[in-house]
Amino acid sequence: MRTHRIAGAALAAALLTGTAMAPAALAAPPAAAPAAARSAVPFTAATAARAADGGYALSWASPAASVTVTAVTSPDATTGTALGTAAGTGSLTVPAGTLPEAGRWYFRLVPDSGGPLVVADRSLGLESARNFRDIGGYRTTDGRWVRSGLVYRSNKLSSLTDAEQQRLLSQGLTLDVDLRNAQERHDDPDRLPAGVTYQVADVVSLSHGIRFHDSALMTLAQAIAAGLFSGSSDLGQSIGYPFMVDFVGADYAFHDLVTAVTTNTSGATVFHCSAGKDRTGWGTAVLLTLLGVPRETVEADFLASNQYTGNPKAVELSWLRAAFAEVDHIYGDFAAYVRDGLKLDAATVETLRARLLTG
Repeated sequence: MRTHRIAGAALAAALLTGTAMAPAALAAPPAAAPAAARSAVPFTAATAARAADGGYALSWASPAASVTVTAVTSPDATTGTALGTAAGTGSLTVPAGTLPEAGRWYFRLVPDSGGPLVVADRSLGLESARNFRDIGGYRTTDGRWVRSGLVYRSNKLSSLTDAEQQRLLSQGLTLDVDLRNAQERHDDPDRLPAGVTYQVADVVSLSHGIRFHDSALMTLAQAIAAGLFSGSSDLGQSIGYPFMVDFVGADYAFHDLVTAVTTNTSGATVFHCSAGKDRTGWGTAVLLTLLGVPRETVEADFLASNQYTGNPKAVELSWLRAAFAEVDHIYGDFAAYVRDGLKLDAATVETLRARLLTG
């Protein structure tokens, strides 16, 4: 669904009701991790990318003297296929055919001092869901890393083949959170393997009433002006992103998304909308920001939808920035949005971080 439908529904409701809510008080940002935890994993950069021929290119940076690399089929595995040892800041190429076919290969980087780091190519290679990818493998501002293999973002999952479903099961998927509206869910219901719990977190649902944190007409006017100024190719999208912050119904959806990811301790979670870039894009930005991932990395992950969808104009950075600007406009900062908009308490945020961060 194009995000301008969010704006359309929200604007129509505003015109009918004239309802608005004042911003709540600001909240202090969550406490940082202890210094010992922040320094446990010494890597400052690490990536794994799968080539078209099935090989892998690995690279990393750390103060260690050497790093030993092992290929494993689970992010929690400690033993697997030894691939070699290289410099503390270095790279390693895994030629095609070195590793047998598997649901997904992870690469365990073990420095000669400090804790290990597990990285993987973000994509699971699902042809029917090309924007299905891991939100893990990012470094936070305090030196920790988002764990791989626990949370995925995606486009709609209505066309998964039997083989793709089995691949998801092999990766421990146990929860699917659907951000789409009722019509989308009816037209393209998710096709999930048995054992995966399905949960709806409808971003445009009116089940919690028709309310806004700010004047919907003012939000509309400001979004149009900002879109024109930035040269947006789609003013509907420029309008829709701020409304994902302004519309109270969206607060409930993103609250439920974060809570679901936090409490799903039985396996991995995937969340998605239709294209996996707008509602899913903002949901991912919320999660990564909560985890302490720097804004430039959050923006890079957002723009990666242009690569994964094969559409170089799928998203524009000005759209995401418009949502963050609306957060600042209504709440003053992101911490207050989390507390007073999404109604997430400090305990939930800390539990999320404890589960998804390493290092």
